[in-house]
Amino acid sequence: MNCSYEVDDGVAIMTIDNPPMNALSNKTVNDITSVTLKAVADPDVRVIIITGKGKAFVAGADISEIRCINTYQDAINLTKVGYHMTNTIERSNKPIIAAINGFCLGGGLELAMACHMRIASDKAKLGLPEITLGIIPGFAGTQRLPRIVGKAKGLEMILTGGHYTAKEAYEAGLLNKVVAHTDLMKEAVTLARVIAGKGRLAVMAAMDSVSRGLEGSFDKGCEIESANFARLAVSQDAKEGVEAFLAKRKPLFKDM
Repeated sequence: MNCSYEVDDGVAIMTIDNPPMNALSNKTVNDITSVTLKAVADPDVRVIIITGKGKAFVAGADISEIRCINTYQDAINLTKVGYHMTNTIERSNKPIIAAINGFCLGGGLELAMACHMRIASDKAKLGLPEITLGIIPGFAGTQRLPRIVGKAKGLEMILTGGHYTAKEAYEAGLLNKVVAHTDLMKEAVTLARVIAGKGRLAVMAAMDSVSRGLEGSFDKGCEIESANFARLAVSQDAKEGVEAFLAKRKPLFKDM
């Protein structure tokens, strides 16, 4: 497997391992998809962190496989495999954090953008360089990037194919946080554990409200939020949360 995960205190750390640069070969893409589904289904996992082994998060697609594309249908099939991976990540009902440890280019950035949050090492380089090869992003990069950073900045990044520092990516709104390289996993795990300590029902409801709410109108989003709020308000966890607050103690959520 070119991807695996280990669990500690509710946090799963998924590591992409396809040396030397963790290129997204067809096998690696399928392994990431499979392991993501496994981690999401694992009852011991509350939050997932995805990172890369070595000096790259993911340096891009496997160019040798792109070189072998001979027909229109070959290319369509390649994008479908990539969409399945990125959609599996984005549609997870458990929060997924990208811990970007190095080169995060092409398909690597498309993978990271599918994650719900992104923390990067100050040594990371990010970008969508596909246009320099005479192609465009094919794992939803042209769709997710403008939605995250805005149309103008998204087009700039896609049309120039440039590499951006972590600081530049943060300033564009692409990253939640930039940290010292040596502190990357510590910071990612700290964030993951803060979220893992919250009630699972509330985390799922918040993610659903934000994700589905952004797909439609503001009013439709409010309807989704209202329904989720109502379900939570009559839950045992809500009663425990209120009682714990009044008693000035830490709540003991049971996800019920």
